[in-house]
Amino acid sequence: MKAYMCLSCKVGAYNKVLEELLKLNVPRGDIFLLFGPIDILVQFTGLNSLEEFIEKWFNPIVTIGDEEAWITRSMTLVVIKEGPSHAEEPFAVIFLNTQPRNLEKVQTALLTIPEVISADTVFGPYDLICQVRAKDRADLERVISHIHKIAPEIEGTMTTISAMLRI
Repeated sequence: MKAYMCLSCKVGAYNKVLEELLKLNVPRGDIFLLFGPIDILVQFTGLNSLEEFIEKWFNPIVTIGDEEAWITRSMTLVVIKEGPSHAEEPFAVIFLNTQPRNLEKVQTALLTIPEVISADTVFGPYDLICQVRAKDRADLERVISHIHKIAPEIEGTMTTISAMLRI
């Protein structure tokens, strides 16, 4: 089982939240720093059950900096169907929406694009999470245009640039 947690942080609390995630033994490679409405994306792989995820990860994370309200908003996305696993850090993470009947078709189309590192279908306000590689912003624009061309069933996207964890 696989899940994601999207965290938005109070101004000035970003590094404190990152430090606490590392204290909880979240692997560095599973924490993605994003530029956009989501500050931190945390990926959880190899889960045995939803209960394990809730007890081991969800409950401790949502209470990080509780008294100071370090985390202003969280969103949990549970993976329905995983794309390939990867060790490569993405240039960007794209959150996509499509009609339910098109989930598998869009995921299959995304996975044919060489720049797509992974594409997971998820339960939540988004239907798919897609991690992509790009050389720079211009290349990312090309990749996104190609994604829309190859998967016209996509109805909406939110793209966030990813940064390396430096803490």
